[in-house]
Amino acid sequence: IQAAEGHPLRHVSPTLLRAAVKREVRGNFFSVDLDAVRATIETVPWVRRSSVRRVWPDGLEVAIEEHRTLALWGDGRLVNTFGELFAANLAEAEEDGDLPQFSGPEGSALQVARRYGELRDAVAPLRAHPDSVALSPRHAWTMRLDDGTMLLLGRDQGMPIERRVARWVDMYPQVMASLKRRAEVIDLRYPNG
Repeated sequence: IQAAEGHPLRHVSPTLLRAAVKREVRGNFFSVDLDAVRATIETVPWVRRSSVRRVWPDGLEVAIEEHRTLALWGDGRLVNTFGELFAANLAEAEEDGDLPQFSGPEGSALQVARRYGELRDAVAPLRAHPDSVALSPRHAWTMRLDDGTMLLLGRDQGMPIERRVARWVDMYPQVMASLKRRAEVIDLRYPNG
């Protein structure tokens, strides 16, 4: 059992994997069901994908690709860097710090993960970072920054969200200078707002 090339293991326990594989290996070198072994391995927490192959004369080689955590999904599951949902120990997931929060309708994890990447890049000039990104059932976006500011982004109609956020980023220093305090809610839902 080894890490897939370019995917070092941080969370997967080799001992747990060996135990899972031993339970599933039935038969001999030629009759063992490699698909069943692979499917069993992929039920182990933190395993995203695995490959299993025979090694002559009497072995199996298992390569593991581990999930890489991007965010916490609204229902307590995690979102990986491919926008896929998975379940694992949250304490292990937050070893490197707090994770951003994502939420959205069923099946929207990939869409929310992509939007998060776009928004993270868009607000980077302000030295800000999205703390949460949410997609409502009506497909309206909201984002909360790490300083607590909530941005109401609305839907992808009329002026694209990326342009609205870019315009806000350009104007933000001037607006902050005139307000002399942090804005709690910024409404970017309207193209001429």
